[in-house]
Amino acid sequence: MQPHPQNWTQVTEFVMVGFAEVYEERFLFFTLFLIMYLFTLAENTAIILVVGLNHRLQRPMYFFLTHLSCLEICYTTVTVPKMLAGFVDVNGGKTISYAGCLSQLFIFTFLGATECFLLAAMAYDRYVAICMPLRYGSLVSWGTCIRLAVACWLVGFLTPILPIYLMTQLTFCGPNVVDHFFCDDSPLLALSCSDVTLKETTDFMVSLAVLLASSTVIAVSYGNIVWTLLHIRSAAERQKAFSTCAAHLTVVGIFYGTLFFMYVRTKVASSINFNKVVSVFYSIVTPMLNPLIYSLRNKEVKGALGQALSLKSWKRK
Repeated sequence: MQPHPQNWTQVTEFVMVGFAEVYEERFLFFTLFLIMYLFTLAENTAIILVVGLNHRLQRPMYFFLTHLSCLEICYTTVTVPKMLAGFVDVNGGKTISYAGCLSQLFIFTFLGATECFLLAAMAYDRYVAICMPLRYGSLVSWGTCIRLAVACWLVGFLTPILPIYLMTQLTFCGPNVVDHFFCDDSPLLALSCSDVTLKETTDFMVSLAVLLASSTVIAVSYGNIVWTLLHIRSAAERQKAFSTCAAHLTVVGIFYGTLFFMYVRTKVASSINFNKVVSVFYSIVTPMLNPLIYSLRNKEVKGALGQALSLKSWKRK
């Protein structure tokens, strides 16, 4: 917290520092992040289209996968275009209004929380499919899938309401330079002239609640899956069952690993530059890797993608 100056005015906009450390190589990083962003859009869109057009993939697991791909597109679009504008600094690319900053933070938090709950729903789907296959049709019906998806998006939307409300109660009287490439909690709180103790505590508790609730569902689901797999005598059947959740487990490990480190950590461990690197990983790299993981580790998705590409090539000929 910074002390109030005698003559102060409320900050109406923020200036994003971004990656000032790489100013000389800014066009190289601009090109790199632009390619990653476009690649993320293309591959997640491909997943959505392939699942939507292939009747063999009209199953609950892929229903949730399309929601995840849609979320990844939104997740990167919230931060990356503004970050790219900051690299070239066109049309005030480095500045963002106070309202715009809080809106970006709200949407980013909303999407991050929704992804946690979606991954938990996908883990539950795998648990029922492997541990209770005879009851799968009744326990994971299309009605159940739709209700779970709506619940994930709704609870995700509700998650940032209290933290953002508390943020609006803080005073920002200058400076207005945010040492990050998007409006994240930590760099904004560092600029506040108010007491941020309540805000920091609330952020920690909300983040911990989301992570623990969703990760508990995932841990219990996979604990039961592992127990079931250990009781399958056939190695081939065991491998086949595990292969259906290998991609999801990989995505969960990457996503939750970075989130636990980023948002449930002590202040002693904080480092602005290192936090930027971790933020790049979970806000840009992970959304780009997820479709690759699902397409490479899942034979059905890989086969559907290959079939779609082969048909497109055949039609061109």
